[in-house]
Amino acid sequence: MTAERKRDTREKILLGGIVIKAGLSKADRAFLLGGLIELARLMPGSPEHRRLSHIGEDAFKITSLNGIPSRIEEVAE
Repeated sequence: MTAERKRDTREKILLGGIVIKAGLSKADRAFLLGGLIELARLMPGSPEHRRLSHIGEDAFKITSLNGIPSRIEEVAE
C-alpha cells in the first residue's frame, strides 16, 4: 500500500469516526451529505461557523465513562 493510499484510508476512517461520534451512523446518507453541503457553505469565521466549531471542540473532549464517545446531542444541551 502506498503512503498516499494509507493517508487516504486514515482520513476516511477519521471522518467515519466523526459520523459515529455525532450519533449519525444510522442516518440516511442523503441527509448526511445534504448537511455537510450546507456546512461547507458557511463562511469560515462567521458567527454560525464559530458556534458549530465550539460545539465540535467540546464534543471531542467529552467521552462517556465506558470510553465510548458521547453523542453530539449531549454536548448541545
